[in-house]
Amino acid sequence: MKAKVYVTLKPGVLDPQGKAIHHAVGLLGFKEIEGIRQGKFFEINLDSSLDERSARESVERMAREVLANPVIEDARVEIEG
Repeated sequence: MKAKVYVTLKPGVLDPQGKAIHHAVGLLGFKEIEGIRQGKFFEINLDSSLDERSARESVERMAREVLANPVIEDARVEIEG
């Protein structure tokens, strides 16, 4: 079983790295980009003996307590097979 965790900045939180990336891609000729916000992606391999509900609960807890800063970031969890 595999979990995917997407961590993104909450709306309204300043994203200086996203602004720097936006500027850089503009210099490379990508003028159609109106904005970029950066985030983090985690792919986690889970013990196959876990059921989906237990896996989701465990990974959501991990996302809240370790992978994301809940004050400024949101985390979204997907569980696969």
